[in-house]
Amino acid sequence: MTILYLLIPLSLILLGLAVWAFFWAVKHDQFEDLEGPAHRILFDNDDNDLTPEQRAERKKAATKQASDDDHEPHA
Repeated sequence: MTILYLLIPLSLILLGLAVWAFFWAVKHDQFEDLEGPAHRILFDNDDNDLTPEQRAERKKAATKQASDDDHEPHA
């Protein structure tokens, strides 16, 4: 019976920590986008996820790579 004097306050402290962690997560937008990661796994290296500057750099690098491949001598 005396163990209840320890377990009840301990459980209330743990409950308080869980409630605090939940409200911290909500305040810091941890639950803002719940569907994004589930959809993102289906589309690898999607250009829509990039900024316009990053898309331009990727296109320039791909064009340079293609032109370098065309000019390599074949052995």
